[in-house]
Amino acid sequence: MRTSTLRILALLIAATTLALPAQAVDVVTSRDAPDLTLVRAKLKAKDFAGALAELTPMLRTNEHADVYNLMGFALRKTGDTRQAYTYYRKALDFDPRHKGALEYLGELYVETGQIDKARENVALLKTLCPTGCEELADLEKTIAAASTKTN
Repeated sequence: MRTSTLRILALLIAATTLALPAQAVDVVTSRDAPDLTLVRAKLKAKDFAGALAELTPMLRTNEHADVYNLMGFALRKTGDTRQAYTYYRKALDFDPRHKGALEYLGELYVETGQIDKARENVALLKTLCPTGCEELADLEKTIAAASTKTN
């Protein structure tokens, strides 16, 4: 059932999405996002605990895909893949076309041995980025690297 849901989502995205310009993962996807500059700096410095400390209070006041996505990323990097999955799904509930969440959820799938699900996210990103984007390229590289390790 999950596969059919993702296929339906892909079709909806493809049907409703015009070619959007590529954005880097650390670019705010909407104007109503809180200021995540400090969080992104901590993530770049691999201070995941510090990023979580910044993000946790934001969750009470900011229901936003970017906040949920970065929370998922920080949690995944600290090893909490279960909670990370929850936050990536919340990000996608708020914005099903959130390229960063699709990429990072795909990376989580790779890390947990669910390559087929990661490939589904690649398919979704291809509909969002018909001419390519950083998120798509990064997820494809992650899958290729994982495939090399298993062969």
